[in-house]
Amino acid sequence: MEVLIRLRISEHDAHYAGGLVDGAKMLNLFGDLATELLIRQDGDEGLFVGYESVEFRAPVYAGDYIEARGKIVAVGNTSRKMEFEALKVITSARLPNQDSAADVLEKPVLVCRATGTCVVPKDKQRKKG
Repeated sequence: MEVLIRLRISEHDAHYAGGLVDGAKMLNLFGDLATELLIRQDGDEGLFVGYESVEFRAPVYAGDYIEARGKIVAVGNTSRKMEFEALKVITSARLPNQDSAADVLEKPVLVCRATGTCVVPKDKQRKKG
């Protein structure tokens, strides 16, 4: 099973000069994906235990559209290993005197990928996958 979130990164998300967005925004999206995956899998939000790997591959700016995907790749007794990726699908053109210009990317750009593990205690599991 795979879940998807697509959203526009707002000016509020910009953390650095030039409208650059903090990488933690992508991890926040991955956390939301993990929560949905666990609800669909187990009927419970579960707990994010930790990331095994995180790779930031390209910058994200206010005005960009990000498509984040997540999937469960292994199911243990209580653990669920997940893979995530975030792709930039529309980018703010950042042109002089054209504040609202944007471009649909012909080929999405991988901005972040990660693997992580979540846990749903046995007594909280309400579904059988």
